[in-house]
Parts: sequence; C-alpha cells; structure tokens
Amino acid sequence: MRFQILHELPGRLRLRADVKEMSMRQADLLEGWLMQQAGVKQVTVHESTFSVTVIYGSDRESVCRALAGFSYEKAASSVQPLAGNSREMNRRYKEKLVFGVLRHYAKRIFLPPSVRHALCAVQSMPRICRGIGNLRGRRLSVDVLDAVAIGTSLLRGDFATAGSVRFLLRIGEILEEWTHKRSVDNLARSMALNVDQVWRVNGGDKELVPLADVVPGDRIAVYTGHVLPLDGIIEEGEVMLNQASLTGESVPAAKFPGAAVYAGSVVEEGSCVIRVKGAAGGNRYDRIVHMIEDSERLKSAAESRASSLADRLVPWCLGGSALTWILTGNAARAVSVLMVDFSCALKLSMPLSVLSAMSEAGRHKITIKGGKFMEKLSEADTVIFDKTGTLTRACPTVVRVEPFHGEEADEVLRIAACLEEHFPHSVANAVVRAALERGLDHREMHSEVEYVVAHGIATKIGGKRTVIGSAHFVFEDEGVVIAPEDKPRFDSLPNSLSWLYLSIGGILSAAIGISDPLRPEAAAAIDELHRAGLKKAVMLTGDNKNTASAIARQLGLDDFLAEVLPEDKAAYISAEQAKGRIVVMIGDGINDSPALSLADVGIAVGSGAMIAREVSDVTIDAEDLRELVYLRQLSELLMKRIHSNYRFVIGFNGSLILLGALGLLAPAASALLHNTSTILLSLHSMTELMDGDERTALGKRNRK
Repeated sequence: MRFQILHELPGRLRLRADVKEMSMRQADLLEGWLMQQAGVKQVTVHESTFSVTVIYGSDRESVCRALAGFSYEKAASSVQPLAGNSREMNRRYKEKLVFGVLRHYAKRIFLPPSVRHALCAVQSMPRICRGIGNLRGRRLSVDVLDAVAIGTSLLRGDFATAGSVRFLLRIGEILEEWTHKRSVDNLARSMALNVDQVWRVNGGDKELVPLADVVPGDRIAVYTGHVLPLDGIIEEGEVMLNQASLTGESVPAAKFPGAAVYAGSVVEEGSCVIRVKGAAGGNRYDRIVHMIEDSERLKSAAESRASSLADRLVPWCLGGSALTWILTGNAARAVSVLMVDFSCALKLSMPLSVLSAMSEAGRHKITIKGGKFMEKLSEADTVIFDKTGTLTRACPTVVRVEPFHGEEADEVLRIAACLEEHFPHSVANAVVRAALERGLDHREMHSEVEYVVAHGIATKIGGKRTVIGSAHFVFEDEGVVIAPEDKPRFDSLPNSLSWLYLSIGGILSAAIGISDPLRPEAAAAIDELHRAGLKKAVMLTGDNKNTASAIARQLGLDDFLAEVLPEDKAAYISAEQAKGRIVVMIGDGINDSPALSLADVGIAVGSGAMIAREVSDVTIDAEDLRELVYLRQLSELLMKRIHSNYRFVIGFNGSLILLGALGLLAPAASALLHNTSTILLSLHSMTELMDGDERTALGKRNRK
C-alpha cells in the first residue's frame, strides 16, 4: 500500500493512505500491524479520511519501510482483531447523540404545539412507569426523582420543561452507556492474549508454529507457566490452572484428561496436551467482557461511595421539594428542586475520570485492570521488588559454561537449553539464546518435564534423572554430589556470577554462569519513588545474602530478604499488610505470581512470564522502572480529580436546589444548568490528567 506524507515532525508522521475506501476492519488491521513494528509508540487510523498518524521512537527510515511493506493480507496473518469493534461502537454512539439532538430540535421547529405536547406525554410514560415500578418495590431511586419531576411538569401543562428534562436525561444516559462500553472494551483489549506461537503435536513430534496456523482438531502442548491460547479439551496430562483472568478466582483449579479448558487460563503446575476446539479469535474477548460487566472490578472505593451517595440523596431531594411546596405553596419552586439530582454527575464523571486515567496510562504502555488499583497505588507506602528481570535487565546473558565429570561444554549447554526452552523466565531465555548463538541443536530428547517453582527443572535423559536449577535445589533437595576431582575447580567458581547447576545421574555435570546486570535506571527509580511518598522499598531475591546486601546498598533499598522461596515472598507481604501497610509488589517470573496475587497492587514487568502478567493488576511494558513513578503520580492526580469532582457536584447542585427553592430559578433553567454542568464536568473528566506543567511540578516536588 502507498502512503502520502501530509505533515511531519521529529518522531511523528501524519499520512494519507492511497486507497478509495477503508472499512473499519481494515483500519483495525492497519493500526494493529503498525503497533507491532519495532520503535512504534502510538498509531491512530481514521477510516473515514484514510489518515494515519504514527508516533515513533526509532529512526524514520524503518517506519517508512514498514509502511511501504504493509498489505491487508500480510496484516491479517499476524494481527488477531478481537470480537468487539471499538470503531463501530464509537460510530454507533456518536450517531445516537447526533440524531437524538437533531430529532429533539426538529420537533420543536417543525411540529405544531398540540402534536409536540401529545408526543412529549407519550414519550415520557416509560420513565414515569419506571419510577412507579421502583416505588412499588419500595426503592427511592433516581428514577423516582426523574418520574416525579417529569410527571409534575406534565400535570402543570409545562410540556417544554418536561420535554427538556427528558431530552437531557436521555443524552446523559447515552453518554453513561457509551462510557461503560468504552471502559469494558479498553479493559478487555488490554487483557487480551498476546500469544504468537504454540507447540503443535503431530504423533510423537512437536513443532513450534504460528498461532494463526492452528485449526480446530489440532493438538497443542502447553507447559508450566504458559497461557492456554485456545479453547480445548485436555487429552494428556494433569495440570493446575490459574483462571483468575476469566473467573476472578485466584485459587488454581485441578484439570484432568477430558476436562474443558479455556483460552486465558495459565498452567501453574504440570503440562498437558489439549485438542483445540476453536481457532484463534474473539471467544476470550466475549468472556472477559462478561466477567467485567458482572463484577465491580472497574470501581474504586471513591466511585462506589459516589454512586451510593447519589442514591442516598434521593429522599432528601424529594423531601426538599415537598417542603418547598408546603412552605411556599408554589409548585414551580417545588419542581425546580426536583429538576436537580446528584446522580448523573456523580455516576458519570467518576468512571469517566478513571477511564481517562487508564487510557492515559495505556499510552505509556501501562495496562491497569481497574480504577481501584489506581486508588491503592495513590495510597501505597511500601514497594517490594523481585530482583531477576525486575531490578536487573530483562535479558541476562550466559557468560561462562563450566563442564564437570568429563562432559563437553557444548553438550551440557545443549542439554540445558533443551530443558529450559519450555519455561518463560529471563534466565531460561538466556540459556536458550546462548545455545542458539553457538549453533547448538537442542531438539527435545528428554521425557516429561517437571518444573519445581523457584527451584529448577527435573526430567529423565537416557534413563538418568537430569536436573537443572539453583544450588539449593540441586545439592540439597536432589542430593547431587560433586566428583572428587572436580571439587577444587567447583570451589574456585567466582561469586560475581549467578550460577545454574546441571546434574545427570546424581553427579554434577556443569555450572552455567549468568551475568545479570542491574537496570541503569533502577537506583534513580527507587530514589524517585521515595520522593513520591513511598516510605519503604524492599528487594526479595533467591540470591545469597552477600550478593543481595551489595545490591541493596547500591540501589538505596530500605530492606532486603535473600534466599527466599515463593511462599516466603507471600509471607513477607502478609506480614507487611498485617502492620497496616499498603503494599505494591513488582515482579516478572512464575515464582512471583503468589506474591503478585496477594499484594494490594501486583505489577508485572511486561517482558516476564505470562502467568505474572495474568494474575497481576498492572502490567508495565516499557523497559524503564521510572514508569512506576509516573504511575504513582498519575494515580495521585486521578484521586485529586475524583475528589474535586465530588466537591463540585455537591456544591453546584446544592446551590441550584437552594436557588430553585427561593424562586430564583425556573424549573427549565434549573434542569438546563444541572444537565449542562454534568456534561461539561464529564468532558473535563475525559481530559488528560498529566499535562506538561503538572509533570514538571511533580518532578520538582519529588526532587525536594
């Protein structure tokens, strides 16, 4: 496809696609495909004008080459659009708003008064009936307030006020429904799977194939720590599945052959072969939407309080209206009080503020699964870091392979890579990458693999038990011995490296030295988090105490815990919470998942294991820990906006009620001011929280 550059700034291109038409699906394909390209940060495609805006961080030439190589056919094979279509949804609600406004004013201009009045009465009946139904159910809700306001206006013959109130209520309902749909759509898309390849089983062989090539009836193998990419039936193996992303339940469920399993579940223990029921597509999206709509996941405590307050104020509004009529005998004043309720503004502006914050975070490649987690982030006082892959670089490297017991270095590395290739951890990836760089073929030659969380891997090769993992696992749990002639060389291994140990047949066969340098921004990020109000920063690691102590001093951490297991991390978090602390946990590995689930806010590093991303509340894809500082600041600004909106709604609407009761506002003016303020407040709630000035001010505050 050809593109014409319309405007250009450093790091930003605005183009026009050279096409005669573009469907919404084609726009989704173009946007999704461009977002997959290296260096591309943000893409916006408008199908109606064929315009494309690309914000990038890499060199301009690579972006232009990517654009030149685009085709819908190529994109369709690599981009998996979800079942929901946000473009179609946005267009539908925009049309509802536009045609709603046009119909309202067209009736006022072209219809005679008698027809207008009759139509107003007929169209108001559903709202009046809804209010009566609530009264019969002994519920004093906002629907009752609306029904009384509209019904009283009709009885007084004030059809203009009744029509205006009904119209403004309808506009508010469309905006509220649109907001909810957008919230659910954005969250569901952020939770969608990002699985590109799977192990397909053909007889006794396994091959790594693109997910798009898998069809119903195929058999695929899924291992510990991996996500199920498709729905299916277990044919072989027994597994413990974490289904938190689908059901909200964090307790793993045991699944046996014959059990149905669903895309999005994560294998915590064991491995299995499943028979695929459905091809890659939108079935997971539908289930996520259903889960979100049936839960309170989107609501922060502030949102829930606002919603509850709006309903509690209804009797007071009704009582105030009745009291006004009793004291003044003026029905117009009483109706003016009825024209104002707190529900629309409170129930609409709060979720809009949360949606805006979540979208703003998304532009920084931060996925947040609900407003309540941002509220907790704004209140947090303790942050806990895993070390490997979190405080260290996400890509450790193998720098030394030391063979023992007469083994060859290339052979032991090949065996290690064969075992590690199934497990998505940064250290495992380092071993596999080292084998590839040396041109070592490490096709499977072992039997069933057993993954022991936070320890290592065990299997059988040639009938001999083969294990790889930490010193604790290999030497203490497995009882591996070191050949006497290898003992001097083993004792001389440097402590500056992290070591993986490989044993075949109970005798040490190799030590693999891994260099895991700290992230260059880690110390600055921890310092800025301290300045942002987090009082305690802790590191939990499986390393020995000497190494952990040196890292803690280097990074300016307040505390550390060394040689820990997953249950130790969870126990530490529970102990901190028992002291009244609000805890944020940041990790990337399979062994971090219990701690991530237990923390008040679990944050996963995007390059880590799928299970960590699935069970976490927040995922940070950017390779910079300082995004944590941005997230903390954004959360604080969100809560500041919510509280500000709260005060404005109570103060402004309370003033309207008072002015109406005093006779200074007519019912129609009262309704107009109330609904206009609601719409303006909602529009304000959708604006970005952190502009350039606020970012600068927050930066100065943190440096004090």
